Amino acid sequence: MSTKRIGAQTVALQTPPSIIGHACVVGKKEGEGPLKDSFDYIGEDSYFGEKSWEKAESAMQKMAFSMACDKASVSPSAIGYLFAGDLLNQCIASAFSMRDAGVPFFGLYGACSTMAESLSLAALSIDGGFADISAAVTSSHFCSAERQFRFPLEYGGQRTPTAQWTATAAGSIILGSIGSGPYVTHVTTGKIVDAGITDANNMGAAMAPAAYDTLSCHFTDTGRNPDFYDLIVTGDLGDVGRSIVLDFFRDDGLDISANYDDCGLMMFSREEQDVHAGGSGCGCSAGVLCGHILNGIKEGLYKNVLFAATGALMSSTSSGQGESIPGICHAVAISKEVQG
Repeated sequence: MSTKRIGAQTVALQTPPSIIGHACVVGKKEGEGPLKDSFDYIGEDSYFGEKSWEKAESAMQKMAFSMACDKASVSPSAIGYLFAGDLLNQCIASAFSMRDAGVPFFGLYGACSTMAESLSLAALSIDGGFADISAAVTSSHFCSAERQFRFPLEYGGQRTPTAQWTATAAGSIILGSIGSGPYVTHVTTGKIVDAGITDANNMGAAMAPAAYDTLSCHFTDTGRNPDFYDLIVTGDLGDVGRSIVLDFFRDDGLDISANYDDCGLMMFSREEQDVHAGGSGCGCSAGVLCGHILNGIKEGLYKNVLFAATGALMSSTSSGQGESIPGICHAVAISKEVQG
């Protein structure tokens, strides 16, 4: 019988793993945004020294993972499990980036929720006693995602106002059973929620109901009010999705606007950078978490953060067949203190 499960979907980790290393790598456009000082490496072009965008994405992952290991003073051979994912078919960015790492590997696909999914599973593997050290790695690349999901860049197609800009970014976190924090204290695993949205250029609206569902469940399961957290952050709903989530909670009599933000709005400046409704891609939330947020916890800017990454579980094939876009959101509570 489970002694760690609380409520319907949440696990309170008995021995919260410590984040002992984290790093993020981003592209040039991301490095020109408001969070530029929080990134470990900013690329000069989209290729990162490779011959294709897909290989560039793998290079980003490899770089972020290596940097996180160095910060944690951990050799890859000491890692019990590595959970990694991306947006490409068959998760090739992750598989190819880690094929020489020599680490037990789980490839994941949670779309833009993958950073929270990988971090959740890495934390559970340690709290469950299956590993002393685990890693989570996630990435996306604007050019590779556009080629797979939309149109070749050469096509020059116009973007609708609700469209978001896939971030070129990779993030990696190393978790350990022993460390000085920050700590992963709770994991709320999301359910698939389908609001019937069919417009692939309106991801925020498609994912917002899943974000609301998971956040509401987390508050109910834990008994925490939204104001327990210094920052509640989704990723990546952009301006459209964030507004919908705020409206859902206002209907419940809660105004969470004071401490709620979205990684898609934090990564870029909508006023100065042409990203329409904001950023997207699983590298967007990974880059914000592994840079600004975790740095902020260590520096005392935040004490308790609820990181709720969201994903649109669709493909170019399903969209072409007229399918609606199911959404998912996984939430991870991260605290400066072990007790949360």
